[in-house]
Amino acid sequence: MAEQLYERFPVKRCFIDLPELITEAQPDVVHITTPPESHFEIARFCLEHGRHVYVEKPFTLNAEEAAQLVSLATEKRLKLTVGHNNQFSHVARRLRELVDAGYLGGTPIHMESYYGYDLSDPSYARALLTDSRHWVRRLPGQLLQNIISHGIARIAEFLSSDNPQVIAQGFVSPVLKRIGETSIVDELRVIIRDEDRTTAYFTFSSQMRPAVHEFRVYGPKNGLFLDQNHEIVLRLRGAKFKSYADHFVPPVLFAKQHLKNLFENVTLFLRRDFQMDAGMKYLIESFYRSIRSEAPLPIPYREIVLTARIMDAIFDQLRSTRSISDCDERMDSVAFDTTRARCDEPHRNAPKGSSNAIG
Repeated sequence: MAEQLYERFPVKRCFIDLPELITEAQPDVVHITTPPESHFEIARFCLEHGRHVYVEKPFTLNAEEAAQLVSLATEKRLKLTVGHNNQFSHVARRLRELVDAGYLGGTPIHMESYYGYDLSDPSYARALLTDSRHWVRRLPGQLLQNIISHGIARIAEFLSSDNPQVIAQGFVSPVLKRIGETSIVDELRVIIRDEDRTTAYFTFSSQMRPAVHEFRVYGPKNGLFLDQNHEIVLRLRGAKFKSYADHFVPPVLFAKQHLKNLFENVTLFLRRDFQMDAGMKYLIESFYRSIRSEAPLPIPYREIVLTARIMDAIFDQLRSTRSISDCDERMDSVAFDTTRARCDEPHRNAPKGSSNAIG
């Protein structure tokens, strides 16, 4: 891919060797957009050689690697960030400003993050489903690991605990099963709770339509709603109107907010500041600003590690569930003595045709 870009665009050099790139090109910042398996080693090498690093999501394969990179960057006094560009779209920044201004009325009480993904996309999804050796299949969390950090990071930003409780349930959708896919989990539901009793739901779905990218956050007084697909942010008024006014006034207020979103989006478009991925532009500019002028990093290191830690918990539970499911399937296929058999070692003397019911 690097060679293709080199041939298509006015790029001075193309390297296939990382040490050679660092030595000859002498970059101040390295952007890592390789498959996730290589992120940790490449980022560590660049930091050890005095380069600031921007890492495409997912940041690393696990929280331990994430913490090591953060520690190394801090030790070397270098800057490090991750490509969670959705957190810096125009509407995401407007939502953050409202939270910071106190619109919620206090600490978030509950959040909901939804991330839809269309597996009919021929540019990526079909390549994954038709290739049994695709690099995504080698990731600890497979498809989920390459995608869900966007939705998890939205939640991590507003959690106060570094070790929240996580309950995860994932499964292969019936649609994928019908085409013979049995290993790619494409439906995920997660409950998260931190020590201050803030809770959150995360939903990832390849089958839910519309394929939304939404975030809701509720506080003691009010709530906020973000629709990433349509660049909309809405204020959710906590107080009710009297009597029947509560059925008539809110639709008018919502209509006014939608018109305001329309006006802001059109204004940004006319100012040529409404790119399809304006969030990435803002994130990169903010990262470079933090390097040049010692401004704060766009994403605090704590949030990067916390996002990785939550993802670790999710994938650990999915692997455990899969192991139990595999065990159950094996138990269904053999007869055994329940007082002696283990799922990883079926009872050898079980008679053929005996019942597989567990007493």
